[in-house]
Amino acid sequence: MMEPIFIAPVISTKKLKSVLSEALVSGYDYIFLNIGGKDVDLDAGAVRRMTGVLDGTCAPMAYSDYRVEEADGKLSAHPVIDYQAGSVRDDFDFGAVVLLRSSDVGECLDSMPDYDYAAWYALRLALSRRGLPVRIPEQLYTMAETDRRKSGEKQFDYVDPRNRDVQIEMEMAVTRHLAEIGAWIPEREGLIESDAGDFDIEASVIIPVRNRARTIVDAVRSALGQQADFLFNVIVVDNHSTDGTTELLRELSRQDGRLVHIIPESRSLGIGGCWNLAVDSRACGRFAVQLDSDDLYKDGHTLQRIVDKFRQERCAMVIGSYELVDFDGKPIPPGLIDHKEWTDENGANNALRINGLGAPRAFDTQVFRSIGLPNVSYGEDYAMGLRLSREYRIGRIYESLYLCRRWEGNSDAALSVERVNANNAYKDFLRTTEIMARQRMNGVTR
Repeated sequence: MMEPIFIAPVISTKKLKSVLSEALVSGYDYIFLNIGGKDVDLDAGAVRRMTGVLDGTCAPMAYSDYRVEEADGKLSAHPVIDYQAGSVRDDFDFGAVVLLRSSDVGECLDSMPDYDYAAWYALRLALSRRGLPVRIPEQLYTMAETDRRKSGEKQFDYVDPRNRDVQIEMEMAVTRHLAEIGAWIPEREGLIESDAGDFDIEASVIIPVRNRARTIVDAVRSALGQQADFLFNVIVVDNHSTDGTTELLRELSRQDGRLVHIIPESRSLGIGGCWNLAVDSRACGRFAVQLDSDDLYKDGHTLQRIVDKFRQERCAMVIGSYELVDFDGKPIPPGLIDHKEWTDENGANNALRINGLGAPRAFDTQVFRSIGLPNVSYGEDYAMGLRLSREYRIGRIYESLYLCRRWEGNSDAALSVERVNANNAYKDFLRTTEIMARQRMNGVTR
């Protein structure tokens, strides 16, 4: 067995072929690849274990759980997640090392386009078309922890505008992959009838909330302060708050009748369930517009711009752009998140590669009611975006409409590795089922 070959996750086709060429002509059945760029301490028998797994399967790749050595020398478990057909996000966490079947690698490299950045991503997608990579749920090595940022600080790395050239190539790679598996679709042009239905008002701002006494007043006032040439209201679904949020909302609703304060009968609702309750209510307007309970609209014209976009393009969903700010509204890196990876030509496909679609998100109420969100508190809006992109046009606004406040109270500020894994596995499930739906729509049976 050769020594581990080190590659960067972002690598060119030319470089990848060069570093793998010796392994491919050596006659070894497997290639041991270090994709983390870090030294690892392999357990005795780790490589034997990985080769044994591949020997007994048809899988082209194996990877495993591992341990992290903290700064104080303490070891902690770092599980990864199982690979699904929908595990197509370009930063899927394989850990630091993977074992590849040489015959599969050679055949995939032979047909790989010339990339400057996306070669490893394209290779592992091509390998997954030959068989899903196998995760070994055993800790087979130890790696020093070098990125000690909290989860909330890491989650926007993939949309940093400084990586735009890389993003474009990753889109090329995933588009080719979707075409190969029969899941690529042209941009959908399903248009809505914007005056259909019986609505008392034009738009509703929807705010699910639980225990946000520190931020809810700012959010509601941001919504009520919108200047528009149509009637609108603000529907807050107060999911049984216990910290004074309920009392604040009652006072605000007494001051302004446009605030609809709903407390669900059920105590089993996630964010998706709260959204469904609000949008299904008679109070909801023709368009339902998102605002999180600790965020703010950029200015007083956000709602008008969103509704104008619905009217202009007759789309089923509108997605804006947002800025990352601290609690006091001061910009923090990377600043504007515009999700320009969404294009009219290929956005519906590239949506499967990225981990979110942007904010604020807004929906045609009648289309929303016909589908509904899953009753979860993570990924519910992404599920709707994928579903709608399969059939309808989605409108995009690339200027800042929204201030996403990052603070210690964010629900995603400091998640455990287990929680991050659960979130990522759920979104992979959403992508998997969406890929299957698109394959079926294209007449592909698997």
